[in-house]
Amino acid sequence: MAPPAFSDISKNQNGLLNKDFYHANPASIEISTVAPNGVSFTTKGKTSPKDGSVAANIEAKFADKATGLTLTQGWNTANALDTKVELTDALTPGLKAEVVTSLIPGASQGAKFNLIFNNPSVTARAFFDLVKGPSFIGDATFGYENFTAGAEVGYDISSGKVTRYSAALGFAQPIYNVSVTATSNLSVFSAAYYHKVSPVTEVGAKATWDSKADAAAGKSVGIETAVKHVLDSSAFVKAKVADSGIAAVSYNQVLRPGVKLGLGASFDALKLSEPVHKLGWTLTFSA
Repeated sequence: MAPPAFSDISKNQNGLLNKDFYHANPASIEISTVAPNGVSFTTKGKTSPKDGSVAANIEAKFADKATGLTLTQGWNTANALDTKVELTDALTPGLKAEVVTSLIPGASQGAKFNLIFNNPSVTARAFFDLVKGPSFIGDATFGYENFTAGAEVGYDISSGKVTRYSAALGFAQPIYNVSVTATSNLSVFSAAYYHKVSPVTEVGAKATWDSKADAAAGKSVGIETAVKHVLDSSAFVKAKVADSGIAAVSYNQVLRPGVKLGLGASFDALKLSEPVHKLGWTLTFSA
């Protein structure tokens, strides 16, 4: 098995801390269907917590397994036409090529070219932004037994300057993993762990230190922890709390096959009397 991509070295930790919390938007809905010929359609819509406006997009995806070609076309309420073409095992086994474009008629356009390569020891990725810059972001991870080490670098081609660099180290076991990352030009350091305590309970935590933060003006170290508990085969609950005083809870329920409901809330324990708390729900259909 190939080592995880650089952004996935802390995947379990980040997923536990950030996924399946539904308070970010007051309401959202997602509908996914698959046609008999294999073309999938996905429609998403969500309300803004600021002004109540609705943002939505529709997407169609076609995959030809024989050739490894995948075409995805999307259109959203900002009038952006997003196209993604993927070719798996391009030129050589383990190499995937992607072309991603975005067009807002009369306003803006973007184009990116990506390469992803993996084998049992190495996963390497290269992302070229052909319009902005142009610029390049590349990362690579190397796996040895239970360890994964990786690095990322950003480069502005037009100016010939390195724009960012990061590094990470991870250790994984079947029921737990830990990771250490250094991002923002090695100025922000994070340490995180994930532990599947039992078949129904998962816990994790993350500590982040910004070496450039002014400790006299405010805190420079942030800590957050989360727990997930599976109630039964159709429902689970999650909770997380940060040292900033923000606490969040969520509940996910499968109402029937293909229909899921997510409920979430966040509270600021330091401002209980102020209207800063959030509530949200998500309804997901798939067929």
